[in-house]
Amino acid sequence: MKHQDYKAMEEKFGAHNYKPMEVVLKRGQGVWVWDVDDRKYLDCLSAYSAVNQGHCHPAIMQTMIEQAHNLTLTSRAFRNDQLGLFYSELCAMTNSHKVLPMNSGAEAVETVIKTVRKWGYTVKGVPEGEAEIIVCADNFHGRTITIVGFSTDENSRKGFGPFTPGFKIIPFNDANALADAITPNTVGFLVEPIQGEAGVIVPDDGYLREAKRICGENNVVLILDEIQTGLGRTGKLLAEEHDGIEADLTLIGKALSGGFYPVSAVLSNSEVMDVLQPGEHGSTFGGNPLACAVSRTALKVLQEEGMIENAAEMGAYFVDGLRSMADNRVADIRGRGLLIGMEFIPEAGGARQYCEKLMGAGILCKETHDNIIRFAPPLVISRDDVDWALETIKKAIFNI
Repeated sequence: MKHQDYKAMEEKFGAHNYKPMEVVLKRGQGVWVWDVDDRKYLDCLSAYSAVNQGHCHPAIMQTMIEQAHNLTLTSRAFRNDQLGLFYSELCAMTNSHKVLPMNSGAEAVETVIKTVRKWGYTVKGVPEGEAEIIVCADNFHGRTITIVGFSTDENSRKGFGPFTPGFKIIPFNDANALADAITPNTVGFLVEPIQGEAGVIVPDDGYLREAKRICGENNVVLILDEIQTGLGRTGKLLAEEHDGIEADLTLIGKALSGGFYPVSAVLSNSEVMDVLQPGEHGSTFGGNPLACAVSRTALKVLQEEGMIENAAEMGAYFVDGLRSMADNRVADIRGRGLLIGMEFIPEAGGARQYCEKLMGAGILCKETHDNIIRFAPPLVISRDDVDWALETIKKAIFNI
């Protein structure tokens, strides 16, 4: 079958809720992927940071195969021999007290909303049904009805109401706005350390530290959504480390399994997580032995193979290279680690055309918010790979 055959099947039988780049992939290894016509591409999206460890990492694959031979699912009605190990290793790695495992990132966000509301009612003393959670404009936390209800992206919201109440939206990177928005009923502040879908918007140094101080002084839970920024993507295990803080609740997912399996988790201090009692929240697949075993190895290779340090080094090198070639069509190049955004001026005609040119030259990336390309290759990318990418970008976009 050819590219057009696969596309025709998707168009005929699938929902039309995506607008993918016109490539049909069949194989991946490390930072490289191949399409059905055996053309080779450098993956600069990493499945939205889900394959930080590279495609088909051999150690993670071996763990998945071995665990699949032993036990895949028990539900949480019974204990399994991988869950406790997953908990203890993840807590030690992130300095967390407790872990609540789920499957998708959106499930983790829904979990934290329920948990922090319950904490507000049972610990802080907020009147039942009046809890407020503060979020930021241009956020992206998922696609459920509750989550899109506090999005400011009209494309995500239009036609899907009515929405869940209890959320207050403030500008991102504005600590004063946070302080002003807090009321006695405020239970949490949910924020991304870097707004990825908004176009790799990096806040000012110290913003998260100030947010932590404000939340602490007002008995408000600071919740960091690190589903995309966490697990090495920004050159630190968690992006919060750039501001030297620890959130009260942290959400991780995507790369938690290295791209092999949907796994997410809420990392928490004991005070907040202990409000949940048996029967109040759960997931049939959350914390299953296959997910736990795969995640344990995914976390292990991140550390042991130096991927986090490599993200910091190669990210700085990549940004410097992009800035050296940018012309007057480029409004900004920004990022942290290997989460990089290149923003074009509106007059440049949109970023999609440049993504298509790069695809033709052997690089896969994706536009966001019309004028921005996000470059986020797997954390195993080498200097030679970055050099090749920079040369390719230079020719395909800047005609140098």
